[in-house]
Amino acid sequence: MARVVMKFGGSSVADSERIMNAAGIICESRRRGNEIVAVVSAMGDTTDEFISLAGNVNPKPGKREMDMLLSSGEQISSALLAIAVDSLGCKAVSLTGWQAGFMTNSIYSAARIRRVDTARIHRELDDNNIVIVAGFQGVNENGDITTLGRGGSDTSAVALAAAVQADVCIIYTDVEGVYTADPRKVKTAVKLDEISFDDMLELSFLGAQVLQNRSVELAKKYNVNLEVRSSVTNNPGTVVKEVVKVEGMLVRGITKDENVVAVSVLGVPDKPGIAFKIFSLIGQKRINVDIILQSEGRDGLQDITFTIASDDSETVRLILEENLPAIGGKAVKIDDTVAKVSIVGSGMQSHSGVASRVFGALYEADVNIVMISTSEIKISVLIRRDQADRAVAAIHEEFIG
Repeated sequence: MARVVMKFGGSSVADSERIMNAAGIICESRRRGNEIVAVVSAMGDTTDEFISLAGNVNPKPGKREMDMLLSSGEQISSALLAIAVDSLGCKAVSLTGWQAGFMTNSIYSAARIRRVDTARIHRELDDNNIVIVAGFQGVNENGDITTLGRGGSDTSAVALAAAVQADVCIIYTDVEGVYTADPRKVKTAVKLDEISFDDMLELSFLGAQVLQNRSVELAKKYNVNLEVRSSVTNNPGTVVKEVVKVEGMLVRGITKDENVVAVSVLGVPDKPGIAFKIFSLIGQKRINVDIILQSEGRDGLQDITFTIASDDSETVRLILEENLPAIGGKAVKIDDTVAKVSIVGSGMQSHSGVASRVFGALYEADVNIVMISTSEIKISVLIRRDQADRAVAAIHEEFIG
């Protein structure tokens, strides 16, 4: 008997037909003798609808109350899936995140899991139940509901797989695995049979909407046997693992991220300590900064430009404008017409000339580069948002065909 954790994303439980399909997958595995713990996201676009509804009531809703609201989406889908499983003759019980033992810190809308108390889950499994858990959520030390951020159900699933020592964690989605690019945009995209944790982590962080990056971090840390596959077809998916055969495949994926803005602090003094002042203010808000560009100083002044997630732009604008006199800057400018395109592959470490090929492909596609960031296994460029799809297609054609 194997212990299997399954995660079904929003598209996999979007309506009653999809819910019955997910229930069928669960029951088929149960009839093969497996113990099943399933984790579910909210149905379809439920989360976005709740956010929009809250915005109609209050343009700036509190994060605690938003967590109360948004967590209900997963509770609905978990209950419906348990009902569907029961209709197929399998015994199931649905649990909220806190009933399943998810204890988190108190950072509403972006909580971190502190521990998973699996006592209730083990009791239900011992009772021959299929356990269906509402993903994306937990409870803090005050007993308040918290959520884990966008894509948090992936993290819930991997954390559970590690906690209950599952034999495998399968992430069911609307594509058949991890591709070299978004197959809905790039027709020649290739499905990967396997990908390393490091490559998957970079792709997730850089905009690939397959796995939440925190879930990949957890899978790598606890060596969770992880697979991404389709909830619609029965084809093999993509295995995410520590070591893969990268020989002969230089690039593992090309991503685009349109949830990004470029922030420029203009006319700051060209002297030591200014960058520290700017980024310490942002760091206090737990906001991630990606690409950073500092202009050459002229007349004792310079500009500092960096990228952040679009969702953080208003927070960053307010904190920088409030502290502009202390920083010594003249103005804060936010450009929301950009996108980040990235190329990722561990094979890049041992090959020269990758950057020149990327820039050459963008030149041939008439795409101008605004900013550049590199590491051993990735190259990211900031470009105009309306050129992003063209840029991804050009780079994919250059490296993969």
